[in-house]
This record gives sequence, structure tokens and C-alpha cells, in this order.
Amino acid sequence: MSTTHDRSMRKKVTAWALWDWASAAFNAVVTTFVFSVYIADADLFGDNANASLGWTMTAAGIFVAIIAPVIGQSTDRSGKRRGLIAFTTSVTIIATAALAFVRPDESYLWLGLLLLAIGNIAFETGSVVYNAMLTDISTPKNIGKISGIGWGLGYVGGIVLMLILYVGIIGPEVGWFGVTSGDGMSVRVSMVLCAVWTLAFSLPLMLTAADTEAKTTSRVGIIDSYRMLLRSVARLWRTDRSIVWFLISSAIYRDGLAGVFAFGGVLAGVAFGFDSGEVLIFGITANLVAGIATITFGYIDDRVGSRPVILFSLASMVILGLLIFLLHDQGKIVFWIAGLLLCIFVGPAQASSRTYLARIIPPGEEGEIFGLYATTGRAVSFLSPFMYATAISIGAILLDSSKKDAAYFGILGIAIVLFAGFASFLKVRPAEEKLTESAA
Repeated sequence: MSTTHDRSMRKKVTAWALWDWASAAFNAVVTTFVFSVYIADADLFGDNANASLGWTMTAAGIFVAIIAPVIGQSTDRSGKRRGLIAFTTSVTIIATAALAFVRPDESYLWLGLLLLAIGNIAFETGSVVYNAMLTDISTPKNIGKISGIGWGLGYVGGIVLMLILYVGIIGPEVGWFGVTSGDGMSVRVSMVLCAVWTLAFSLPLMLTAADTEAKTTSRVGIIDSYRMLLRSVARLWRTDRSIVWFLISSAIYRDGLAGVFAFGGVLAGVAFGFDSGEVLIFGITANLVAGIATITFGYIDDRVGSRPVILFSLASMVILGLLIFLLHDQGKIVFWIAGLLLCIFVGPAQASSRTYLARIIPPGEEGEIFGLYATTGRAVSFLSPFMYATAISIGAILLDSSKKDAAYFGILGIAIVLFAGFASFLKVRPAEEKLTESAA
């Protein structure tokens, strides 16, 4: 019986983790290193393209912030996770495939941005459900390990897919199927392959995800959903304010971490002159660095605790972001060195945040608080795009130049978000005792 149960759980974990592998297409290729760089190119889509990308992602983030609490609570109450993960993933796939219709012309800018926003909303909404599934396929003893497997597969998936696209489509003058860079075809065909990749590797979860037992059959409206959310936060504030401060601070800096990868490729291409092949090579290297660092820092986390890892990672990223801004005139070498160093700390900060929360959650409240963790993270998902776009706009005014020339100011916006998260995290009390006691 035990062997059968173990085999069944391994299948569930595999299907769950493969969704992270599948998500590399949207995370790494669409929104970071290929399509976002393409749509932000001022020579193809006009001088406002880069800032418009930031504003569009801001609007998408605000929309996610509005619907995330409702979606999360509705899913918890109804237990219907399988249908929602299948629907949101399908919308992401369709939006990704439709990006193939975005030709390199200014008249296609808003079509590309609209499809990107739709895909982002669907993907982020699906991620809320996906994260909630973690507690269904793990125990307190292996939740960190299983979470790490998913995160690791996401990085590795990004490396594998970007290598495939570089070797077969983007790198050669004439790639597979006779594809060239003319009329943006190398990027547009890559979007079709990304859609196929996402479909192939997300199918196991979409077909096998199990619904949970419904907590209630009654429907709750949007206003009541927010009231319930505020009651949960108020109760936590009365009983353990450190958890509330952690949820607030982590929401801020996790959005900054997302901004590093979301706009890293754009900064490389627009601000530092990387061509599409160089951006893809940088993306592959960045994912490799982040993956290795995440695994390595996992061992450090076990020795010194999550809090020091988070604080050190955030402080390092703020400093490196400022260096990229101040030394931008030195060219590509600055972004290669400081950019890759910055990527070292993204994964560890993300992984240690999830581990830290597991250590401070009161017994029996894991599901609810991990749900709040997901919800608060989405609630400020507009912050990095907003600060990125605002910094570029202010930079253009200060330099009295085009937004393309001021593109490097975008890193300042992301650095400010990371610093705000670092400063607010200082109010979170150290709480490593629970892990020690559990291990004993």
C-alpha cells in the first residue's frame, strides 16, 4: 500500500513540477528575453514602445491584483482547482501563439501589448492556483524540497528552450523551416514553438490535477471576498504581526525580483545594445547562474537561516542595480558582469522566502497563510512595471532626450522596489527556531 501511495505521489509531484518547466516559455522567452525585447525595440515599434510595455504590464498587474483575492478564495471554497488551472493555462497558450501575428511595425504595437497583457493576466492567475496546489502534494517535511524541484525545473526549462530557439530559429541566418529574421519571423515563429512547449508540458497537470473538498457551496461576491481577506489579515495582525510584515515586505521585494527578469532582457537590448542573439545567450547564462545559485544557497539557508539569505540577497541586488545604472556608459561588459552577478541572488531570495514563511506559520494555518502569501504577492504585481516605466519617463525629462536614450533609468525603478522590500523586511523578527525544533 505504501509503495503504491509513494508512486502515486511521485506522479502528482512530477505533473505539478512539469507545469513550472512548461511556464519557462512564457516567463523566460515571452516576457523576458525574446518577445518583450522585440516589442520594446524603438526602431521597430516607435520611441514610446519601451515605456508603453511598462505601462501595459502595470495595467495587467493592477487587474491581477483586483481579481487575485477573489480567484484564490473562490478556489479554496469550491475546491475546483483543475478547471481553473486548465482554463488559465489554455488562455496563456492561445495568447502566446497569437503573438505570431505581431509584425515589426508601429501599427502592431498595441496588438502585441494587448496579447502580452492577456497572457500575463492568465498566467499570473493560474500561478495562484498552482502555488496553492503545493500543500496538496507535500508534507511539512518535504515542502521545501518539492518547491525547490519546481523552481529548479523552471530555470532549467528556460535554459533548454532558449538553447533550442537560439540554435534552431534565432541564431542562424536561415533557421529551421527556412525561417529568417526578416519581417520579425524568427521571433514570431518562436512564439508558436513556445505555445506548443507550454501545451505539451502543462498537459499532465491539466489532465490529472485533483479538486479539493469544497468548504461551502454558497457563493460569495467580490465585496464579501475582500471583507473575508481583510478579516484574515486583521486576525493575523492581532496574533502575529511578524507574519503580516513578512507578507507585506515579501510582496514588495518579490515584485522587484520579478522585475529583474521581466525587464532584464529589455534593458540588455534597448539600453545596452544587445542584439536578439546576445540577449538570448545572456538569458541562457542568467538562468544557469540563477539555477546553480538557488541550489547552493539552499544549503547555506539550512546553516544560517532564511532571513540572512534574504537580506544579503536583496542588499546585493540593490548595489548591483545601482552599479549598472552608474556605469552604463562602459557598455555591454557592465551588463554582462553586474547583470549576471545580480542574477545570482534572485533565486535564493525567492526560495528562502517560501522557506522562511514555512518556518513561522503557526501549526494548522499553513493553507490559509500560503494563500495570503500568493495573494499579497499578486496584489502589488504592478509595482515594478510602474516604477520601471516612471523611471524611464523621468530620465527622458532629465536628459532632455528620447525614452530610448533614457532606457537605462529603468534599472533604478527596479532597484527602488527592491530597496523598499529590504527596508520593510527589517521589521520582520528573526524566527528560525521552528526549523531547529522540527529537525530535532
